[in-house]
Amino acid sequence: MNNQNDHRKCCSFCGAPDSEGNPLLAGNGVYICKNCVLSAYKIIMGDVDEEIESVDRELLTPRELKAALDQYVIGQDRAKRILAVAVYNHYKRIFKQGVIEDDDTEIAKSNVLLIGPTGSGKTLMAQSIAKFLDVPIAIADATSLTEAGYVGEDVENILTRLLQAADGDVKKAEQGILFIDEVDKISRLSENRSITRDVSGEGVQQALLKIIEGSVVNIPPKGGRKHPNQDFIQIDTSNILFICGGAFDGLADIIKRRLGGNVLGFNQEKRGKMDDQEVLHYVESDDLVSYGLIPELIGRLHVIATLNEITKEDMVRILTEPKNALVKQYQKLFAIDGAELVFEPAALEAIAEMAIARKTGARGLRSIIEEIMVDIMFDLPEYAGYEIVITEETVKNGAEPLRIKKTKKSA
Repeated sequence: MNNQNDHRKCCSFCGAPDSEGNPLLAGNGVYICKNCVLSAYKIIMGDVDEEIESVDRELLTPRELKAALDQYVIGQDRAKRILAVAVYNHYKRIFKQGVIEDDDTEIAKSNVLLIGPTGSGKTLMAQSIAKFLDVPIAIADATSLTEAGYVGEDVENILTRLLQAADGDVKKAEQGILFIDEVDKISRLSENRSITRDVSGEGVQQALLKIIEGSVVNIPPKGGRKHPNQDFIQIDTSNILFICGGAFDGLADIIKRRLGGNVLGFNQEKRGKMDDQEVLHYVESDDLVSYGLIPELIGRLHVIATLNEITKEDMVRILTEPKNALVKQYQKLFAIDGAELVFEPAALEAIAEMAIARKTGARGLRSIIEEIMVDIMFDLPEYAGYEIVITEETVKNGAEPLRIKKTKKSA
């Protein structure tokens, strides 16, 4: 029987947890999963036969996917559960649909819409999922997209990015993930259609419909504008998972108006006291239409997950707990120069408070630490053999950190 520590063992290469479908091999304090072994075999020996390729398609369960996300994304438990189930069902649809014979039922693709404030982890969740599944991912900003023929970036160019992320492997790209951020910024200004041409709003939404629902698209291999004499690569988007994200500022007010008109008595009073974050959990398709997304696009984003605003406690955990936590990164930089970096708990709380005040979410933590650390790191080569302690005064008032000379322990 496995002990409790077995559940915390993860692949030292990709971070995947131990599972029946993707077991770990242990050696000298490190672990490697079956998928990484097969990937290494392919790199060293070249293409593998169909039998090994099919073994490589073992899927992580939703529980395993969420455990993998937990290593990098702090909080957002409900959103991680929803995303893990959606991703599992999507890839099960691709690789396992033929398991049940004599069944004409075809499973439709379910794309995902993530709603949450800036810096709440939408992009990180998509990147982490792609990493653990070993599939290519491309990230595009919806605000930079325009309809074909207008100045800007064609919507279809995001497929070129995905193909590049797959190292030119069309088949691999067709099973990848496309994350479209700031999708709320391409909403119509009102529910009434504009008389003039809406190049970066409704027009972009219409252009996205074709590739999101699943179609064969001709793309230029190196991106850029199409021209008649150009060679094209065909990409089938039927099995590409689209994850759209946005802050949707003002959506809570739309939901409140709907709830206020439909709810009477005690419940109305109770819901009226809810903050904007709680209200977002009641979002419905009609609210998104009122916000400015076209119904056809909403109909192709079947799974909706709402992310919470990050609290001060979560900010502190983000600084210290994930595998790639900022504090760990800076501690490694100091260790390379022979110094030890320590953050006092009060200092971490002060950094979290500054990030919340700037309303940048977790994304703003790095810039805050950079500001604090630049002068300290300027003299870092001279601190070899010292323990450098970042205090609350260092964070708030720019005071010098504590420097403690480390004594060598006698053998």
